[in-house]
Amino acid sequence: MKMNQFLKENEKYWTNRAEGYCQVNIDELKSNKKLEWIDIIKSNAPTFVGDRRLKVLDIGCGPGFFSIILASAGYDVTAVDYTEEMLKKAKQNAGSLVDKIKFRRMDAHNLEFDEGQFDLIVTRNLTWNLKDPERAYNSWYKVLRNGGKMINFDANWYLHLFDEEKRREYENDRKNVELSGMDDHYTCTDIDSMEEIARQLPLSKIQRPVWDRMVLNKIGFKNIEIDQNIWTKTWNEEEKLNYGSTPMFMIIAEK
Repeated sequence: MKMNQFLKENEKYWTNRAEGYCQVNIDELKSNKKLEWIDIIKSNAPTFVGDRRLKVLDIGCGPGFFSIILASAGYDVTAVDYTEEMLKKAKQNAGSLVDKIKFRRMDAHNLEFDEGQFDLIVTRNLTWNLKDPERAYNSWYKVLRNGGKMINFDANWYLHLFDEEKRREYENDRKNVELSGMDDHYTCTDIDSMEEIARQLPLSKIQRPVWDRMVLNKIGFKNIEIDQNIWTKTWNEEEKLNYGSTPMFMIIAEK
């Protein structure tokens, strides 16, 4: 599938998911989890002596969780997403902070910013959903200033479609969620459509974050750090039960 067709189909899926995904973000904004997220990002953000407040780019902002909490913490935030409906939800969720965030519709594979414009890039659950993640990483590298950092939170989403052991772990997650009486975050969505998209994505088939480290090194990123246990700090019990087979990792890389 060509890039334009992929972007069109992917946007259609996430447009349909926007309402439900928005509610997840609203719940996060109401919880104490946002304080944990702010602390993690702040503690890993770059520092520039005598400089202005950091310019942050939230890529694949969705309904705006990162953009909103970082704007509230005083950062200069720009938020991009390819799905118009997600940007609409993000603006609604931002409330009184809406004028402190610059929202742009943009393809994460090809950012339309000047080189070296941002001090920090943050992104969550996006890279796996890209048609050409290496191209995207190259684009992100260009818009970072020297000494700037990228913080990427992601997981091996949908690896269970290609790996038998992961499939067993995934099925076990579904059983545990059912026994707990909690909501199943997979079966309560249009799982067939998402799996069809996932089968066309390169990172659905690859064990990460080994791949990411290799590609980031090749592009020119340095001081690459990976935390494969970050999920223990950022997920609540329902998330841990739902996604036990796909724990979230954090990648930090410097330009």
